[in-house]
Amino acid sequence: MHRIALPLPNDGLRAVNVYAVQAEDGLVLIDGGWALAESEQRLVSSLAELGFGLGDITTFLVTHLHRDHYTQAVAVRRKVGSHVSLGIGEQANLQVAMRLSRQPLRPDRLSHLLRTGATELLARLQGGGIGLPGPARDWELPDSWLHDGGRVQVGNRCLRVIATPGHTQGHVVFHDADAGLLFAGDHVLPQITPSVGLEAAPAPFPLRDYLDSLRLMFELPDAVLLPAHGPVTTSVHRRVTELLTHHENRLAASAAVVATGAATAYQVALALPWTRHEKAFADLDQDNQLLAVAETAAHLDVLVLQRRLGSSTDPDGIEYYRTA
Repeated sequence: MHRIALPLPNDGLRAVNVYAVQAEDGLVLIDGGWALAESEQRLVSSLAELGFGLGDITTFLVTHLHRDHYTQAVAVRRKVGSHVSLGIGEQANLQVAMRLSRQPLRPDRLSHLLRTGATELLARLQGGGIGLPGPARDWELPDSWLHDGGRVQVGNRCLRVIATPGHTQGHVVFHDADAGLLFAGDHVLPQITPSVGLEAAPAPFPLRDYLDSLRLMFELPDAVLLPAHGPVTTSVHRRVTELLTHHENRLAASAAVVATGAATAYQVALALPWTRHEKAFADLDQDNQLLAVAETAAHLDVLVLQRRLGSSTDPDGIEYYRTA
């Protein structure tokens, strides 16, 4: 098994890890990378160092639909006929991506975020073209859908498919129980917290789903963490504990901001610090401001579910939060 770090130009994460697993008839890659020329070049050169070529990739097992995981799998399939598998929960998001990639940018692409009160931010984003799912060629149906609890035989390894909705609705991880490994995609990351709440076809309560999916990891034996971004680490459970603590702290901080009078997700996001460096909202680029607002709304919605906050929606569709 080999970890290959593929480039993510203009992305703060810098690289996405794909894992090449040798099987009798070729290679199985867990995640595919972003369909960019420099990414394919790196993949080709990395495989060559191992004595393989693109044509040796028989299968891609993709953890989720995001372009840095899915689109290069589609591109390589066109060249060499690899089989691409994706979690069944990504069907709705993929259908939206396939439809919208063939149409000009329209304001309603981000209409589900109007409830956050971020009207000024959304106007700027529409003008800049954010929200495009990417070129039409990037988005095609997989060859097969992965189902929770399914088993995939990869050489002498048996990988169990585990649905972990949250980061996206159809995110899955692959558990190699015999080797004590978890191919975690973006579900459990060792150095950052994955985004929640920003999808083409959003789930009603993505943070609730994500927290439930994190707790699900405690039902497995502890394992080596093989993440899609960042270094390999020795304990999934330790990192899950850290992530749960982070989100509980974030919930408390969000509730405290509402108690000061902030009422919309946008207003709360403006008042919170962001990233490990605790940046001000205004210091984030527009892409990350959008992620911040969506994530804030996801935290506020969980607080409402927990009855720590109340909420109401005005005639314009903006949701307002208040201390319960």
